[in-house]
Amino acid sequence: MPSILIIGGGLAGLFTALKLAPLPCTVLTPLNLGEGASSTWAQGGIAAAIGEGDSIESHVADTLVAGAGLCDEAMVRLMASEASDRILDLLEYGVPFDRDLQGKLVQSREAAHSAHRIVRVKGDMAGKAIMAALIAAVRQTPSIRVIEDTEATELLKDAQGRIAGVRAESKGRSLRFSASDVVLATGGAGQLFAVTTNPTEAWGSGLAMAYKAGATLANLEFVQFHPTAIDIGRDPAPLATEALRGEGATLVDRTGHRFMLDIHRDAELAPRDVVARGVFSSIKAGKGAFLDCRASIGRHFADLFPTVHATCLSAGIDPAVDLIPVAPAAHYHMGGIWTDANGRALGILAPEGLYAVGEVACTGVHGANRLASNSLLEAVVFAARVAADIRCGEGFAFPEVADEGAAPDHTLPAEIETLQVNALRKAMQSEVGVLRQAEGMARVYRDNFLFALDKGATRKVRDMALVAGLVCHAAEARHESRGGHARSDFPALWREGYWRFDARGGTRQESAAPNGFGPIPHGELKP
Repeated sequence: MPSILIIGGGLAGLFTALKLAPLPCTVLTPLNLGEGASSTWAQGGIAAAIGEGDSIESHVADTLVAGAGLCDEAMVRLMASEASDRILDLLEYGVPFDRDLQGKLVQSREAAHSAHRIVRVKGDMAGKAIMAALIAAVRQTPSIRVIEDTEATELLKDAQGRIAGVRAESKGRSLRFSASDVVLATGGAGQLFAVTTNPTEAWGSGLAMAYKAGATLANLEFVQFHPTAIDIGRDPAPLATEALRGEGATLVDRTGHRFMLDIHRDAELAPRDVVARGVFSSIKAGKGAFLDCRASIGRHFADLFPTVHATCLSAGIDPAVDLIPVAPAAHYHMGGIWTDANGRALGILAPEGLYAVGEVACTGVHGANRLASNSLLEAVVFAARVAADIRCGEGFAFPEVADEGAAPDHTLPAEIETLQVNALRKAMQSEVGVLRQAEGMARVYRDNFLFALDKGATRKVRDMALVAGLVCHAAEARHESRGGHARSDFPALWREGYWRFDARGGTRQESAAPNGFGPIPHGELKP
């Protein structure tokens, strides 16, 4: 009997489950529902062209510009066109978006948007509020079964190569879940880097499972570094939302110089990759980087941005009168499991019945650089499309669960795993971070290759090393600087057209089309 399994309890996973109702489905999440989900931490909001004077065409145009020539325009248009319907869905689920005195949704502006089109909640609490509303809706939906504290570790296939379910671990036991349709909504891979805004669970587990099952991964080299993580030595690094700059906050060095004016005509509202490199360069030059909100927000800070305000106060910073120290942090992965418009995993060896949605997927809407607040929009738009595609089936039931006994014994002590993970993250931050070059990436790739094949390492270390190695592989092969991929040995920015890397043939070719992908097909890592 067909059954549906959703891996991940963030926005993408929960929205898929709600849209599937009343079809029965099961959601697996490694922690309690909502914990460890990047969606909960999202501050900015959701981009949607629903305000006066704005248009779908303008939203599409802004997204294409930010994507640096690599967006799939048809997918971008689809996403922007369905935005208003998904906002209505969220309102029906109880999300308390900000409204003005006339009851209209309040929309803010963020970097690289040409209009105020970000729907938000209490300034910087969109993610938390959206997740709270969806969790409540899920808890009240009898067709959704949630299994918490259970981590998926492996995708299972039948003799015909179709998805048959997943293997998971829970409280020291190995469990086998049978399912005809598996939706990966596992989030991003920011924890591959030493400085990140992503929760501990976002280390690329979905990418590793999908790759080993035969799915194609695309655009892995494009990692977006948020320019204004609050630099107070915490892991994950707390975020100073881009909406602060949308409200007029500026970036200055320790002398008070507003350095972004020297770099881009839009200064602090330039695309994120440009601002991240500006902040990185100022810090590297020994000048530091600080967010100055004193004149633009000042005494209204606590009311307008309560999350950032509380974080700053916890570190002894009063953002109404003090500068906020910031640094770039791995924030969002534009690459992921290559999917079609309905979330089906693509590739010659991709198993039928495998879907991906949210940050773990690569739909083509972000290209080389995600436009601010398009991530939550992508999650809900494509989650709805995944659900609609699966609903074409009939006779669904909850997946069967089999206890396979004690989970495999990981021979290394936890502290050894931690040391190995930290070494990997430090190397990725240093050599595959904001600025990259061939020699450093090749060294990290070789080290990760050895980790990935080390049978003495834990599964997590091997899988993290696998994904990190694939990111290095893709980044080393792209001989240019574009979007979230900047190389000191190829500093010239991209020109018209794009470079397309196909690992199957190891060839590079230029094309004028703006919708190329760089797929990495299933295969073995090579040193």
